Amino acid sequence: MSIAACQPLNLTNYPRAILHIDGDCFFASCEIALNPRFKGLPVVTGKERGIASSMSYEAKAAGVTRGMRLSDIKKICPQAVILPSDYETYSLFSVRMFDIVRRYTPIVEEYSIDECFADLTGLQRPLNMDYAAMAERIKNDLDKELGMTFSAGLAPTKVLAKVGSKWKKPSGLTIIPGHNIHLYLAKLNVEKIWGVGPATAAYLNKCGVNTAYDFASKDKEWVMARLTKPHYEIWQELRGQTVYPVTTKQKDDYKSISKTRTFTPASSDKNFVFSQLSKNIENACIKARRHSLCAKKFAFFLKTRDFRYSGAEINLDRPANVPQEIIGLAKKYFNSIYEPKTLYRATGIILLDLSCETGGQLDLFRKTIKAEKFSKIYEQVDALSKKFGKHTVFLGSSLRAMAGQQHENGRGDIPRRAKNLFRGETKRKRIGLPMLKLKIN
Repeated sequence: MSIAACQPLNLTNYPRAILHIDGDCFFASCEIALNPRFKGLPVVTGKERGIASSMSYEAKAAGVTRGMRLSDIKKICPQAVILPSDYETYSLFSVRMFDIVRRYTPIVEEYSIDECFADLTGLQRPLNMDYAAMAERIKNDLDKELGMTFSAGLAPTKVLAKVGSKWKKPSGLTIIPGHNIHLYLAKLNVEKIWGVGPATAAYLNKCGVNTAYDFASKDKEWVMARLTKPHYEIWQELRGQTVYPVTTKQKDDYKSISKTRTFTPASSDKNFVFSQLSKNIENACIKARRHSLCAKKFAFFLKTRDFRYSGAEINLDRPANVPQEIIGLAKKYFNSIYEPKTLYRATGIILLDLSCETGGQLDLFRKTIKAEKFSKIYEQVDALSKKFGKHTVFLGSSLRAMAGQQHENGRGDIPRRAKNLFRGETKRKRIGLPMLKLKIN
C-alpha cells in the first residue's frame, strides 16, 4: 500500500501531548561536553571493560560498534580517543537533564539514564506556547546547557513519541500530531516498534504485517486472537489511544536485581574471583534493602576470558536481602563450579522472585532469629553508608575486590571526576557535582 493510500488512524491531534527525549551517544557526549578538545574526534568509552560501551558519531562512522573489543577498535580507528567510563559523572548529567525538563512540567518519567518522557498536556495556556514550541524550547535548553545534543519526539502517546525521537538522529525533533500518525507508521518497519521483539516481528512478517501501519490497521479481534496483551496495548498506542501513562513514581517493582562486574586482567586466583562475586552479592543486597525487597532465590555466574559461562540457581530457605544468607550457599556451589587454572574475567549475581516478604516461621535451628539479627545489623550498616558513603562497612570475603582496582594493566585509568575531589569529599562520599568546565561552547 502506498503512503498516499494510507488512511488516518486518529483525527485528534493531541488527546495527550507526550514528549520523549533521548540523549545522543550519551556517555561519549558527556565526555566531550567536559573536554571540548574531543569535539569532532572519534570518542569511545568503556576502556575499563575492554569493549566499547558508548561511541560518538565520528567513531560510529569509522565502523566502531557497541561491544567491539578495544584491540579491534584500534585497528579500524587508530585515532580513537578511548576513555574509562565515568558513571558517576554521567548520572549527574542525567539528573541535570531531568531537572531542565521539569522546568516545564512536573510530570517527568525517568525512563533510563539518558531518556525520559514528559507529559505536556494542558500546558499551552500556563506556558503561553503550543506543544511544538514547548518541545523545541526544552530541546534547545538541553542542548545549550549540557553541551551535547538530544533527539526528541512529540506525539499523542508514549509509543509514538518513541517513534518520533528515533526518527531523526542526532539532534532531531519530530512532531507527530494525531492526523499524521499514518504517514510515519507507513515508513516504519514493524521490528522498529518499541516493545516488538525479533520473534514477534518475524511472526507478524509471516502474517503479511511488514510496517507499523500494517499492524495498526488490523482490527482488535485480529490482534487479540494472535498476540499477547502487551502487543494489544502497543497496537492501541500506535493508533493514538493512551494506554501507558507518564509516571513519576520511582521504580520499585523489580522482578529481579542483578549486579555484574568485569575485572582486568583475567584471573585464575580462586579467592580473588570469589571476592568479586562477594562484592556483587553485597551490592545486590544493598539495592534490595533500598527498595524493601527480599529474594526467594538467586543465581550467580562466572564468565571466563573466552566468554564461557557457568553458574547455578539456588532456592533460599526464607526470603533474604542480607549477604550472609546468600554468600554461604554461593560459596558451596562456587567451589563445585570453579575450574582451577581457568582465567575468569567477570562474576555476576541475580536476586530472583523478589517480594516485600521479610518474616518467616520460627524453626528448630533458630535460623529465623539469626536472620532477624542480621537484618538489624544491616540497618546500622546502611545508616553508616548513607552518612559516610557506600561500602564504608563490608564483608571480609569482599576485601580483595574492595581493596584493589577493578581494572589494571592499561585499563585502570581513574575517571576524571574521581581524581578531582571537592573539599570534604572522600573516595566513598561525594556531594553530587560533576567536574564541569566553566564555559560550554
